[in-house]
Amino acid sequence: MLASNFPLRDVLVTMLYLVFFVFWLLLVFHVLGDVMRSHDLSGPQKAAWVLVILVLPLLGTLIYLMARGGSMHERDRRTVQTQQAAFEEYIRRVANSKE
Repeated sequence: MLASNFPLRDVLVTMLYLVFFVFWLLLVFHVLGDVMRSHDLSGPQKAAWVLVILVLPLLGTLIYLMARGGSMHERDRRTVQTQQAAFEEYIRRVANSKE
């Protein structure tokens, strides 16, 4: 009964909207994480970016990507390198303590 009132085309369009919404949500969380991880922004600047993204989510995210998106991958790379170095140091310390 419900399926007869909801044709296949509407199901596909709804699924497409859902996929775009999930993609956008992931992008917003990634941008918010980048704002918090960025060491070149001061506290008030971070607060301003978060406020812009929360008040105008789509526009704020797009503005952030245009203004600071080019260096997001560098901050991600730096974070991964720091975590990798800490992990390797931990492994060395644990391996040396067993001897």
